[in-house]
Amino acid sequence: MAVMKEHAASNDNMNIDIQPVFDESALVVNSDAKALVFADLHLGIEWDLYRSGFSIPSRTQSIIQRMLLCIEKESPDKIILLGDVKHNVPQVSWQERDEIPYFLSSLCEYASVDILPGNHDGGIEFLLPGGKDITVHKSRGAVIDGVGYFHGHTWPDPSLLKAKNIITAHNHPTIRLTDSLGYATVEKSWIRTNLDLKVIQRHFKTLDITIDNGNWMNPLLIIVPAFNELCGGVAFNESLYDNLLGPLFSSKAVNIDNAEAYLLNGTNLGKLKNIRKMEESRQNRAKRCSKVKKK
Repeated sequence: MAVMKEHAASNDNMNIDIQPVFDESALVVNSDAKALVFADLHLGIEWDLYRSGFSIPSRTQSIIQRMLLCIEKESPDKIILLGDVKHNVPQVSWQERDEIPYFLSSLCEYASVDILPGNHDGGIEFLLPGGKDITVHKSRGAVIDGVGYFHGHTWPDPSLLKAKNIITAHNHPTIRLTDSLGYATVEKSWIRTNLDLKVIQRHFKTLDITIDNGNWMNPLLIIVPAFNELCGGVAFNESLYDNLLGPLFSSKAVNIDNAEAYLLNGTNLGKLKNIRKMEESRQNRAKRCSKVKKK
């Protein structure tokens, strides 16, 4: 995905190269070290589905195998889990107690692991296997090797605003297209956009954030799709700010209209404001139906 590729220089002239793993919900970040990023694993979701009447065998081993294929292909120095490693809240299910220590131990056989906790990760610290190289960061995120990471259910830590690249998750981005017969196709997508400085300034009033004083780098914001296929997603071409999760969206700090969407195979679908104009975008189909009813 050539257009997705991002070269940037931080304040210490660190070269940063960001590339997706084609046909998979994983991101490679090359800087001082090579990181492989996964988001929204939601391990243990099968237990929640079982309580709702759906009996689905555990897919944790399948998720591990998919991740190991990416790891073996990319040989990262570290693995970054961008929140919602576990699924059940506020409790920890028996499935999570059984599977998550094994899952994390499996990853640590290949690289160190950094966890940026999400809103589903309450109690994750009690599931860490002993003696492994695992770092659990604060929920507001952290800058790792010049790149800002946070799950997205909170405002980012102010330190992230000094990075040229911020990587987040939480919304499970997809694109949904519907044909004239009502058949819908839903595809996971990467979202690439920027933040609105004026909104950021209003929230972080005490920081005096300006371009001139060096604490605003106009960061590129990349929203990572969910890795677990069972947890669904949000169709960004049908969604407005009120439909999206997290304070960055509810405050309109994210530039949605000019955000670019990419499929996992590298296809650049263009800007969301243009995708919404397509006949296949359900939101516009609903508007046309509404106009017909009014007539």
